[in-house]
Amino acid sequence: MKAALPVGLALTAVGTVGYAVGVWTPYPGRSLSVTAVMVGVTLAAIGRSKPPEGGS
Repeated sequence: MKAALPVGLALTAVGTVGYAVGVWTPYPGRSLSVTAVMVGVTLAAIGRSKPPEGGS
C-alpha cells in the first residue's frame, strides 16, 4: 500500500492537467481525465491511511 500514495498523487496531477487542456482544446477521450482525478484522489487517500490498530 505504500505505492498507493505516489501513484495517486501522480494520477491526480495528470488528470488535472488533462482536464485543463481539455477545457481549452477539446480532444477525444478528455472525459477520462475526470476519472483519473477520482481514482487518483482515492488512491492517495488509501496511501495516507493508517493500518488498523490490531493489524501489522
